Amino acid sequence: METVQAEQVDGARHILFGKYEMGRILGHGTFAKVHKGKHLPTGESVAIKVIHKDHVKKKGLLEQIKREISIMHLVQHPHIVQLKEVMATKLKVYFAMEYVRGGELFAKVRKGKLKEDLARKYFQQLISAVDYCHSRGVSHRDLKPENLLLDENGDLKVSDFGLSALPEQHWNDGLLHTQCGTPAYVAPEVLRKKGYDGAKADIWSCGVILFVLLAGFLPFQNENLMKMYLKIFKADYEFPSWISQDAKDLISKLLVVDPENRIQFSEIRQHPWFQKGPIFKRIETEETDQKVVAEEKSAAATTTHNTPPVYNAFEFISSMSSGFDLSSLFESEKKAGSKFTSKCPAPMILTKLESTAKDLNFRVASDSDFNVKMQGKVEGRKGKLAMTAKVFEVAPEVAVVELSKSSGDSLEYTKFFEEDVKPALKDIVWTWQGETKNK
Repeated sequence: METVQAEQVDGARHILFGKYEMGRILGHGTFAKVHKGKHLPTGESVAIKVIHKDHVKKKGLLEQIKREISIMHLVQHPHIVQLKEVMATKLKVYFAMEYVRGGELFAKVRKGKLKEDLARKYFQQLISAVDYCHSRGVSHRDLKPENLLLDENGDLKVSDFGLSALPEQHWNDGLLHTQCGTPAYVAPEVLRKKGYDGAKADIWSCGVILFVLLAGFLPFQNENLMKMYLKIFKADYEFPSWISQDAKDLISKLLVVDPENRIQFSEIRQHPWFQKGPIFKRIETEETDQKVVAEEKSAAATTTHNTPPVYNAFEFISSMSSGFDLSSLFESEKKAGSKFTSKCPAPMILTKLESTAKDLNFRVASDSDFNVKMQGKVEGRKGKLAMTAKVFEVAPEVAVVELSKSSGDSLEYTKFFEEDVKPALKDIVWTWQGETKNK
């Protein structure tokens, strides 16, 4: 793949990758700046998060950035800020995200308490989004009004997944152990440093947020941090008189010190206070529509296998392009293998892989998910050599093929791969990983 000029100045305009116009700075994060931008082909407004790789490396935040990208690709929901595209150069990483015009919910709360109907609307949308995250195995871990944005319609959008956790971060006890988040919103079990369930900790944070929306101030606050922690450990707070009895009842079930006794999402949804208002029916409809779309996609994947799975564009950029080489930033331990791009249709690639395997005296088996498994018939130093090929779609005209050793001796695999496999596949290869495309 050819190197692309990432940033260029066109008069007073700052153009990114030839398709985004970079505008004013919207805000600064711990290790990033966020600009307002415009997608030039469509005119759509976007937010562009710019991360300097050197700064990320120095701060030891590589894994956090990788995780945030993975999570934002994973959570697609009407009340979650959407990641549209990830781009990169040797110096910077760019997130093109949905632009949310209404600012932070915190700005509203700072002016004082909200009317109960409005607080309920935001809380219903928050629960819908967070429950969805948990269904995908994602714990947010930093829920607070500053990370809840409002769009032009006044609807809530959850943002900032930088501290979020995936299932692979759980220890052998099945719990998370990283103490993180904003102290006033953090669950007591997180502060105790003995391991915690991320989903249940998020529910506590939702309870603090609901209290703040209705009261206009935090339930647990003290200038002395340890004294504030003691309040959190005891769930020591007082309701202001203006909060309704139903709302008090729900909050008291959210802010329960023992996570095993804390209310769950299914119970929150059944609570009388939560079920009031027109927004509740709209959320139910949104979630039903999401389930229908997911089921349709699943059914299509089960019944038809005409197309390969879509390859993560960020992974593609990272691994295939010397101009966008992020290997030093986003490395992962994988089995010995290689990748190539191809302009051939996926069925043709599969046919070529199968015929190559047979020509090389390998047993071959392929499935409807565009995986090809190959095993040699001759015993090597560490048993029979076996390899797997997976075909992914990057775009209608471009596929990525990943090849890796499944078993056998690594030296034998390397020799076999370089001397036999690569020459046999030359007819379908556009470019191998790390090599420059022929012009």
